[in-house]
Amino acid sequence: MSKITTLVNFISKRTISLTTPREGKRNFRKFMIANKRGSRIHKQKQMTPEAELEIDKRGVRDVGYNLNGQFITVPEMIPELIVPDLKDCDLKPYVSYKADNVIQSKFTAQQLFDAVYSKKIVTDFKEGKLDADGLPLQPSEEEQLQPDEAVARAKKTGSDIF
Repeated sequence: MSKITTLVNFISKRTISLTTPREGKRNFRKFMIANKRGSRIHKQKQMTPEAELEIDKRGVRDVGYNLNGQFITVPEMIPELIVPDLKDCDLKPYVSYKADNVIQSKFTAQQLFDAVYSKKIVTDFKEGKLDADGLPLQPSEEEQLQPDEAVARAKKTGSDIF
């Protein structure tokens, strides 16, 4: 009998705790809470101009501004995504991990010269379109470039230098 009474006394004993962790999820004052979290009362407090916490926009920029309590949308602030039409493109958007590794040797200046200029020089030589100094009589657009212009064109966006 004594074991049962001590067990009943142990289970039915009431305790009072004044510490905040005992209140569980109802105590939000000590935690930083984002917009979507928290109780209904917390969300209502966040909607007022005197909100306790800054409204978390999660990295999204505003597309307008507030003027006299009214939100005005600015079309220039709305991001515009320009996507090319890939209807006739043969490339696929996914590269399989089973694809073979491509190992290329270093692309040298001689290989670049052979790929771009050598064909025209050979055809000009065979057709006799070179002057006494070996310069072409009808230079192409690339042959007319000055060195600084060629460097600037190579560094432009879309070039294969990088």
